[in-house]
Amino acid sequence: MQKKIAVINDIAGYGRCAMTVLLPIISYMGVQACPLLTSVFSSNTAFPDFYMDDYTDRMEAYIESWEKIGLQNRFDGIATGYLGSVRQIEIVRRFVREFSGEGTLVIVDPVMGDHGRLYSAYTVELCTELRKLVALADIITPNLTEACHLTDMPYKEKGWKRKELFEMAACLSAMGPSHVVITGILQGEYIANYVYVKTGKEDPSARLIRVHRAGEERCSTGDVFSAVVAADALNGVPFDKSVRKASGFVKLCIEKALELGTPPAEGVPFETVLNRLRRG
Repeated sequence: MQKKIAVINDIAGYGRCAMTVLLPIISYMGVQACPLLTSVFSSNTAFPDFYMDDYTDRMEAYIESWEKIGLQNRFDGIATGYLGSVRQIEIVRRFVREFSGEGTLVIVDPVMGDHGRLYSAYTVELCTELRKLVALADIITPNLTEACHLTDMPYKEKGWKRKELFEMAACLSAMGPSHVVITGILQGEYIANYVYVKTGKEDPSARLIRVHRAGEERCSTGDVFSAVVAADALNGVPFDKSVRKASGFVKLCIEKALELGTPPAEGVPFETVLNRLRRG
């Protein structure tokens, strides 16, 4: 049977990010993506003006309707993205507990901040609650800023030693997830991702996967990365192979954005290179 994944995130009408990136990539990779919205934006927040409709008050009724049609234990995966309030995190934690069946993979992208700074909505209380969601995950994909805040380790932009990254990843894994990738580690002309896997009683495996940097940072690259990792997880692709594939595809998307002159606020034109993405 075709794999199914519940995707919990917001959606923006303009400017590729969140659902408008996750749904087409996951679908292209052969997995049925079932959206559960947290909020609706007219455009992503990189634009100077946007309309936002908070969907928190509707999420529980939406989930109840899924319960009534018997979707409990029907999802092979659950993937979460940005959550902007304690209540949203509580709703999502309850959803994960009630809708996970035997073998359901939970993939959490703990979207909290970047460049050493948390987003304005993220308070100490929110960070604490997000750790509780991380505890339910099988796979997490924090960037360096998020990994530091989740583990209370001091942030630095450069100069990370492998031993430090190993300790941080091990700390994250000890919270619950067996598979951790810390993204966006600057290493000169490279961007690195630190992959950590712990299964059973065996010693954890850890490695650094690097790709050459391409152009300036822009919206949606994290969403592209998470989409590939989530779909691959359900398709049984080894984690390190998936991270390498996701990293390469993000680079390809950025290179295409530079070629087309796509403004950074509009994200990356992944649609134009989707046929270059391997499904397995």
